[in-house]
Order: sequence, then C-alpha cells, then structure tokens
Amino acid sequence: MTVSQISVFIENKAGKMAEFAHVLQGHGIDMKALSVAEGEKYGIARIIVDDVYNTSTVLKDAGYVFKITPVLAVPLRDSSGGLAEVLEVLGNNDINVEYLYAFVARQQDKAYVIFRVANNEHAIQVLCENGYTPVSQDELKLDK
Repeated sequence: MTVSQISVFIENKAGKMAEFAHVLQGHGIDMKALSVAEGEKYGIARIIVDDVYNTSTVLKDAGYVFKITPVLAVPLRDSSGGLAEVLEVLGNNDINVEYLYAFVARQQDKAYVIFRVANNEHAIQVLCENGYTPVSQDELKLDK
C-alpha cells in the first residue's frame, strides 16, 4: 500500500515555481500534497496527485525532469501527538524516516503524513501491526 510521489527538479530562480504551478493548473491537475526542498541551483518539488500517469505525461511534455517514487501515506488523527506516536512506532522498530511531509484531508479530523523509508514493505508491516494502515493511491482519490 504505497502512493506514487513525483519529485520534480525545478530551477531555483524567481518565477520558476509559478511556471510549474501554471503547467499543472493548465491541465487541471490538483495536488493533494506539496513539499519543496531547495538546492543551490535546483529545488525538488515533491507532489502527490490523483492521476500520476496524466501528471507525468504533462510534465514530460513540458520538459521537466522528474522521478516517481513509492512512498507511504499514513492517515493520522489530526490532533496533538499524532505524529509523535507514529514516529515512535517507526523508531522503536529501527525504521529510519528519510524525510516526511504532511497534508490535511478534506475529511474532518484526518491528516496524512507522507513517509519516505528505505524498506516500504517492512514499514507497512510494522505500521499495520501497530494500528496504522497506509493508504493506496486509489484511496487518496476517494478523499474528496
């Protein structure tokens, strides 16, 4: 149960993120989540979208360099301590989180955290054993 994250390399110059956002807008692509990490010359925009195939086609046609990576989308209660609890479960099971970012769902009291870990299968097993069920790409589509 993973979701596909698209990591897009974007030149670190004024206006380039706006150009990227307009490309997505022009094709009706709605981002569920966005994280941007800066670099000296290029940044990395990590996005979660409903239709990965369509988005990747649009990005390719627009000349963007990107990579698709399977990540975990874990629903948590949207309250104080929710993140700390799941991070403790992962840490106690020797699962290192390479990076994470969060987004809220349209459903009340629900938030998702995107986790990038080295071994998705092991992390999924540990999470499920501890009451956390990562969602699939299709399940994210239902949260509208």
